[in-house]
Amino acid sequence: MKYTIAVLPGDGIGPEVTNQAKKALDAVAEAYDHIFLYKEAEIGACAIETSGNPLPKKTIEICKKADAILYGAIGDPKFDKDPSLKIRPEQGLLQLRKELDLFCNVNPVKAFDQLIKNSPLRREIIKGTDLVIYRELTSGIYFGDKQSSKDGKKAYDICTYSEDEIARITHLAFKAAQDRKRKLTLIDKSNVLETSKLWRKTVTKISKEYKGVTLEYLYADNAAMKLILNPKKFDVILTDNLFGDLFSDEASVISGSIGVLASSSIGDKNALFAPVHGTFPAAVGKDIANPLASILSAAMLLEHLGLHEEADAVERAVEKSLDLNITTEDIKGKNKYSASTSKVGDFISDYILNQEDSSLNFMNIHAGQSTII
Repeated sequence: MKYTIAVLPGDGIGPEVTNQAKKALDAVAEAYDHIFLYKEAEIGACAIETSGNPLPKKTIEICKKADAILYGAIGDPKFDKDPSLKIRPEQGLLQLRKELDLFCNVNPVKAFDQLIKNSPLRREIIKGTDLVIYRELTSGIYFGDKQSSKDGKKAYDICTYSEDEIARITHLAFKAAQDRKRKLTLIDKSNVLETSKLWRKTVTKISKEYKGVTLEYLYADNAAMKLILNPKKFDVILTDNLFGDLFSDEASVISGSIGVLASSSIGDKNALFAPVHGTFPAAVGKDIANPLASILSAAMLLEHLGLHEEADAVERAVEKSLDLNITTEDIKGKNKYSASTSKVGDFISDYILNQEDSSLNFMNIHAGQSTII
């Protein structure tokens, strides 16, 4: 099969980790007889530098024509130092979500056994955690009217939701729950927010169409506490744009590293796949950034294209890299050896192409030895 993939490396470590995801996809193409055509485009700070626009029209056109979008990260410290700037890198991502109507953000959160030691939470609390967050992505407070008074002493941000906007992501979340542990938790603040009251009313009505799924309601403050105290109790979490942003980052501590968290942003016609982490400016150009989140995003991309066996091969390769401690500095733990960004990508590619080789053989070869078992 032939697929066109729009590649938006972005800023910071985005290009480095995206290159490793492309290595995995290239290995899949060779092993399973596919063709992936990459169309690269700019977004974020790099796009501002070359065109003055964080989302050039050419980028939008490339994304709309692609079968899927592989995205890296956007942002630059120089923009963070001056919040008064009218043009900012993150505007590119927000605009892209709106242009492509990527209304559903999916964030899987899994406690990898090999990384539990890296989490600040106790092993018995997080072991076995496997949940997914469904975050509404194109409405709410991030997209509402924003105003500041002329004297700069007063400001407001308006949060708006419609029943249709809530309903379309709610159906996706319930369908996901049907294929998992059949439990959905709605996180809101319906005790104080009118938009949350509409969320609860709409989700409750739709839940009647999914009788096999248990619906639970939690206020956001209570849910934030329970997610840390007992994350295994969650299956599918459904929430709005703002709360979803916060809970996705909170959940990252469960996995042991934000460097292994992948995500997808889905619309009716387009889909974007990206690591949850940011641009990590301190690591740029040092070949030390963790590429696993980007590689797992590529696995989600393959799943979206219906290439389930191929996606499973990528996920197994990631698990094997963790088993053999072929990992970057951030998650090596007590192991003396750590691999570079590119070496981890090489291992993932090698595993996909040579899945029958023994664990010891992979260990020897990727530790720089020449032993063939």
